[in-house]
Amino acid sequence: MKKTYRIEVDCANCANKAEAAANKVDGVKAAAVNFMTLKMNVEFEDGADEKAVMKKVLKACRKVDSDFEIEA
Repeated sequence: MKKTYRIEVDCANCANKAEAAANKVDGVKAAAVNFMTLKMNVEFEDGADEKAVMKKVLKACRKVDSDFEIEA
């Protein structure tokens, strides 16, 4: 399953770091952050709980940018 989220991130470098962090989270098959559109595309692994995975993604992204936000 793929889903797109609106995000808040301060700079392109932070967006790249957040993308790398999101791709390391269990349950994420692939994640891509677009700084220009402020969107994150996430493809979930089969059977993954979307809400639980996104909580982990947010936590991982906040480790690289404490102001990072994800909006549904």
